[in-house]
Amino acid sequence: MSDHLLIVEDDERLRSQLARAFRGRGYRVSEAGSLSELEALGRADWSGAVVDLRLPDGSGLDAVRRLRERDGGLSIVVLTGYGSIANALEAVRLGAAHYLTKPVDVDQILAALGGPAPRAAATETPSLERVEWEHIQRVLHDCDGNVSRAARVLGIHRRTLQRKLSYRAPRR
Repeated sequence: MSDHLLIVEDDERLRSQLARAFRGRGYRVSEAGSLSELEALGRADWSGAVVDLRLPDGSGLDAVRRLRERDGGLSIVVLTGYGSIANALEAVRLGAAHYLTKPVDVDQILAALGGPAPRAAATETPSLERVEWEHIQRVLHDCDGNVSRAARVLGIHRRTLQRKLSYRAPRR
């Protein structure tokens, strides 16, 4: 695998963390936060791409389609916090090599892109507390941060949800 990666992720914090981690492993990195930023990058010699499923100006599936049109041999990994079988199938149909759900670490992404194998700890099953935390975060995001609405969707009392949100995210 060559050493130039593309990251298409609208979450600037996550994008910069991934870019820093890839650069720390010796990769050159190009970054885009949206489909329009991806188009502005033009053509490049990327060996792999990491694409978020949800982008502010479209779907990551559109980005996969565009990248595949530019370079049929490009290895593409789609990331999402909202995994579904339908989206995974569509991403693979469009040419993505893998479909990974967040949170994901750089070693898992590199393994999906065909790079070095991930560490053993990266393949462990997350704890029940971690899965619950991630589910709460997804529901809260879908409810636009409205704690009362998220509590109703989750079927728990608002104060219980506020208490759970006050804790730190559990370790994997």
